[in-house]
Amino acid sequence: MKVLVVGGAGYIGSHMVKMLLGEGHDVITFDNLSSGYRDAVVGGTFVQADLADKAALDEVFVKHTPDAVMHFASYIQVGESVRHPDKYYLNNFTNTMNLLDAMVKHGVNYFIFSSTAAVFGEPEYVPIDEAHAKNPLNPYGRSKLMVEQALGDYERAYGIKSVCLRYFNAAGADPEGQLGERHEPETHLIPLVLQAISGRRDNITVFGRDYDTPDGTCIRDYIHIVDLCSAHSLALRKLMETNISRRYNLGNGAGFSVQEVIAAAQKVTGKPIKVAEGERREGDPARLVADASLARSELGWKPVYADLDTIIQHAWQWESKTVGKPV
Repeated sequence: MKVLVVGGAGYIGSHMVKMLLGEGHDVITFDNLSSGYRDAVVGGTFVQADLADKAALDEVFVKHTPDAVMHFASYIQVGESVRHPDKYYLNNFTNTMNLLDAMVKHGVNYFIFSSTAAVFGEPEYVPIDEAHAKNPLNPYGRSKLMVEQALGDYERAYGIKSVCLRYFNAAGADPEGQLGERHEPETHLIPLVLQAISGRRDNITVFGRDYDTPDGTCIRDYIHIVDLCSAHSLALRKLMETNISRRYNLGNGAGFSVQEVIAAAQKVTGKPIKVAEGERREGDPARLVADASLARSELGWKPVYADLDTIIQHAWQWESKTVGKPV
């Protein structure tokens, strides 16, 4: 089928484009390159444009007639969203409405949305299932939840069917070494740890060692980027087969602490790492772990790279390539 991948030059989007192409789909990538990279789009058609440009959206739908849309083009930094909520509501919500309006106008009814575990806010229990209360703590999480809510309205009014996939912590890199994580600035733990090992930064800071966890550091659920993308592919197939909108949490269902990630990175790379101690960050829950049993049962999804060492090995392969050193 023809799939329009919005934000396909970014971390998750670029891996998704590669997977879709490998599955034989016709892929059109739509990205303004504000945080993505043109060379990360490994094939298909590329359109450089912004979701704020309604004429460009009309043109891509008229010219390429996609069957479905996958949407990854969002700002993702929680702290920045607190400082600049206008930026997040404009891009993550208003621009998404432009995309949905273009879909309505051009009769495209299948939508896969990159959502987030941030829609849940402070966990009332773990692992977190889809029924957990939605109380986002910041504009980033609220902007994503607003889109989820709007999608319900768009389905009732216009018939758009959607799957929202709520990620926990996307991690790792393309096992073939072709793609990886290139955020500027980088905020995710695993690449930060590996940058400290490779020498691209001085150290890694552990923010608090007094949490109610076995080793005192925060626990998070890391999901390999390839497993994340496979869930999108399965979700699209299921959506087009059933015509039923769904919401799924995506994670391994097992968390790893900050200290466990550091230890695994040292083991995988065989290199030391300098660790700095920091105070707790406001709003950091002790544990965030997904209950992804619904995605497993309904989509037939099963993570292939659930092992932390494998996730780090693939990320280290990319980091080593990035700094020009042999793996």
